[in-house]
Amino acid sequence: MTGPEIDDEPPEHRRYAHYLELLESVPEAEEAGLLAAVLRDDCASMAESAVNRHLERRAARLLTDARFPDWARTTAAVIGDRAFLSRRLREWTLLRAIALDEPWTAEEVTDASDWFQRTAVVAQTITSPAAPTVLAERGRTRRVRNAASRRLQRPRPRAG
Repeated sequence: MTGPEIDDEPPEHRRYAHYLELLESVPEAEEAGLLAAVLRDDCASMAESAVNRHLERRAARLLTDARFPDWARTTAAVIGDRAFLSRRLREWTLLRAIALDEPWTAEEVTDASDWFQRTAVVAQTITSPAAPTVLAERGRTRRVRNAASRRLQRPRPRAG
């Protein structure tokens, strides 16, 4: 078939890419406003996907940073009752608690999503064997249980 080239990319794909670019470079003071604007997009699934991608990037960068709790509270207020985004933010907060040796429960870890369980097994910021031990015993999938068991078998770096 010949003829003029037609851009077949759907408009929501272009908006998604544009949102990711904007979110990657947004100043901290303007982040909440931009997240809210993205979430008002007519295509809710695309908007939530873009916000989730941003949330993943920011949470990973801020995981052990003192600014994380304020960022998480602000982000939670913007996300509102969007179930997937709320759960993912809670799971990042749990990952932070584990990484910083703050209180958490085995039930929180075993009730968390497959994504969380896989992430907790491979996260370099988690140095305590407590979470991998829970996941080796009670992880939801064989993949998680095996990965956690392998992690526990690795020699731990010596302190100091």
